[in-house]
Amino acid sequence: MKDAAVPPKELEFTPPLGKSWLTPLYDGAIAFFTRESRWRRAIVEEAALVPGDKVIDVGCGTGTLLRALMANCPEAGFIGVEPDPAALAIAQRKFGAGVDMVRWHNGFLDSLELSGGWQPDKIVSTLVLHQVPVSQKRAILEQIENLLAPGGMALIADYMGQDAPLMRALFRSSVQLLDGVKDTQPSADGAVEKLLAEIFADAELLDRIHTATGTISLWRGIKKGNVQ
Repeated sequence: MKDAAVPPKELEFTPPLGKSWLTPLYDGAIAFFTRESRWRRAIVEEAALVPGDKVIDVGCGTGTLLRALMANCPEAGFIGVEPDPAALAIAQRKFGAGVDMVRWHNGFLDSLELSGGWQPDKIVSTLVLHQVPVSQKRAILEQIENLLAPGGMALIADYMGQDAPLMRALFRSSVQLLDGVKDTQPSADGAVEKLLAEIFADAELLDRIHTATGTISLWRGIKKGNVQ
């Protein structure tokens, strides 16, 4: 079920911690500095997967969320989308003998091809949007909304508006130090929240989690149009 449709050498992406040499440290850093257990658990609970659900994790990174979602409902179908081959390799190792229960796509979401009527009911994405330009933030969210089945749900956890002075200072001294200012600043200024409200129906803030690296916001959005 491994998908190598896009050769990694042709991709341009920001590694999970901003620098490729830091990728092996990603899991430990995220767990320690971002209160990961809280927001990942909230996504699993909010997704409320049932057998037969189809799920895409956009920017699945090292696979921690995918593994939690599968543990919660092994009978669902899963696709992990990740442009970074080093992160994807870590994710696949985490699944061990169960690696083939997930379709792995080494590429971006716009290069993912779905066949056989496979349409996701849930799409999740975590800590991806803050790393890309505003035009790409919009494109990713529009692609997510377009791919969802009628009535489908998107769950996004990311660095969004950094409203409190302390959170903005922590974000500046950690995330922006690693990922740069150009793409992360619009997120800190609230650009993603505006896009979510524009692109999805019933876009709703579920939680704001203050961390040592800034505020991580969890949002839910529903596909526009009538449920069929």
